[in-house]
Amino acid sequence: MVPLTVADLLPLEEYAARRREFFDAHRRYLDRYRRVRIGPRLTLIFENRQTLWYRVQEVVRIARLADRRAVEQELDLYNRLLPGKDLLQAALLIEIADETRLFAELVQWRDLAGDQLRLVAGTQRFPATLVTCRPEDRCAGTAHWVQFAIEPAYRLTLADVDAPAHFEFDNGIYQHRSAELSDDLRQSLLDDLELSDRDDQPLAA
Repeated sequence: MVPLTVADLLPLEEYAARRREFFDAHRRYLDRYRRVRIGPRLTLIFENRQTLWYRVQEVVRIARLADRRAVEQELDLYNRLLPGKDLLQAALLIEIADETRLFAELVQWRDLAGDQLRLVAGTQRFPATLVTCRPEDRCAGTAHWVQFAIEPAYRLTLADVDAPAHFEFDNGIYQHRSAELSDDLRQSLLDDLELSDRDDQPLAA
């Protein structure tokens, strides 16, 4: 998937003036195409250029970044979260019910592992890979990054709307599955994979 560049971003003042418009559009886009809830505590948000554009614009706004080099540094960081070849990339968010008991709330997620989270499509199961795998990430974080490897041979299953698809999580304590994935969300994930394939092709001589 083609990385974001400074040229893709709006000037700080223009974005700030239209922020409410972008916020509403972003929320609608996530709900229809990118967000999956797994039980009451876990949410997956699948990343692509559109979701990361909004993230970077918000960082630029909050930090008042005007220096081009500083903006490029942020882009370098966030572009790593774009889907890669045969990979879907998502943020895994943990909802904390009681912020005053943050440490106690996070205990059940201390041994978080990627294979506890799976995409199930028809008879196929695709375990996640946990990208944030340092001990400090697992013990203290409420947001993690996960990847799902979907090889081309298996995409037909994801594309087959007659084959039910959902996400499930089971760490022995928290055991939930998502609702069946909508056609819009499935197609959006397939678009990620197809764009990554296309953008990975070498340029013609």
